[in-house]
Amino acid sequence: MTLCEKLMSKQEAISVVGLGYVGMPIAHAFAKKGINVIGFDLNKEKVELYKSGIDVTREIGDVEIAKTSVVFTSNENDLKKAKFYIVAVPTPVNMDHTPDLTPIVEASEIIGRNIVCGSIVVYESTVYPGCTEDVCIPILEKQSGLKCGVDFRVGYSPERINPGDKVHRLENIHKIVSGMDEESLKEIKSVYDLIIKVGTHPVSNIRTAEAIKVVENSQRDINIAFMNELAMVFDRMNIDTNEVVDGMNTKWNALGFRPGLVGGHCIGVDPYYFTYQAEKLGYHSQIILNGRIINDSMGAYVANVAIKKMVEAGQAPKRSKVVILGLTFKENCPDTRNSKVGDVIKQLNTYGINPVVVDPWASKKDAIKEYGVVLTDIDDVTNADCVIIAVAHNVFKALSLDNIKRLFKDGPDDKKVIIDVKGLYEIEELKNSNMIWWRL
Repeated sequence: MTLCEKLMSKQEAISVVGLGYVGMPIAHAFAKKGINVIGFDLNKEKVELYKSGIDVTREIGDVEIAKTSVVFTSNENDLKKAKFYIVAVPTPVNMDHTPDLTPIVEASEIIGRNIVCGSIVVYESTVYPGCTEDVCIPILEKQSGLKCGVDFRVGYSPERINPGDKVHRLENIHKIVSGMDEESLKEIKSVYDLIIKVGTHPVSNIRTAEAIKVVENSQRDINIAFMNELAMVFDRMNIDTNEVVDGMNTKWNALGFRPGLVGGHCIGVDPYYFTYQAEKLGYHSQIILNGRIINDSMGAYVANVAIKKMVEAGQAPKRSKVVILGLTFKENCPDTRNSKVGDVIKQLNTYGINPVVVDPWASKKDAIKEYGVVLTDIDDVTNADCVIIAVAHNVFKALSLDNIKRLFKDGPDDKKVIIDVKGLYEIEELKNSNMIWWRL
């Protein structure tokens, strides 16, 4: 009987290590198939919230979390009950943009202390090509005393979940799968095929699977960087970038990318994992790093534009009240990690401005911890001089320009500044508002 068959017959269990935006949907999906699932996370507070039926990721929903059969735990000894391990911990970067492998190293150590013979360990965390075999496997062997390829096997299946996306979900995104050998690949593929409706895509080896993940996000990062560079040039030419993109997208082969703040723990991080390994092999990136430099600079650029527009409106920026709508790294998602809105705030701080920040999706605790920002309810916002729409949450998209005007202090419209980073409003709307405006 294969391991997949044992999982289906409840003779064995799956464990998911890391219950964030990636791990939680995977654990939930396997549990819905009737498989015994152990959901492990070091964050005891998060585990207790899941146990009480609260979805901290807001990806699955409280109702589904409350009725799921996933066994939530922060006790690593419970991992001994599993035979198929999925690692879905974050892989951030250090201040110098080198990979911070601490979470994946710790996860490997934990699994290594609890793994049993006959197990399969599959990594989903984004890493550079070679990391699974060069870093993770030695840790598993050292901690367990077992031999990889003899006592246990390893594979890699990069996560492709898009947080906040209600269309492209885990089950309808093709999943890349790989294994250390043919036997491992066959078993890993059969397990993931249980939950991936559109099917899995096997590749020849682990390094190829690792490369697919970092390259697909690096490609997206470069395309957005190109649009951001165009936006900065078009701004000097007094040309609206969104209007250019709208026209360009009428052609069949247009890619549809738009300028914006590129953060989060995928597009804003993965390129650094790729270039790190490339540089170790003696190749210095000519395109990827320059794309990152452009995208990393956009937060400061937006803040500087806001200052210029406030001056144009006759304001004294240091004495102006700036309101930012949005803090998370993307729309309709509670994740604030590596949000480039933080760069907007930091740049405004250099001018002596401490903006008021509104975000109904973000955690107040995370906002204080990560950015030193106390979130404000939009109903409590008054007397603004400048409003920066930084994130296109649906709740913000529903606001008309008249709604936005209510946030400002009383006075002539031509003294009010609106910075529409996401291009939520049409040019004619903005012109007719009589406000001083700019959109990326």
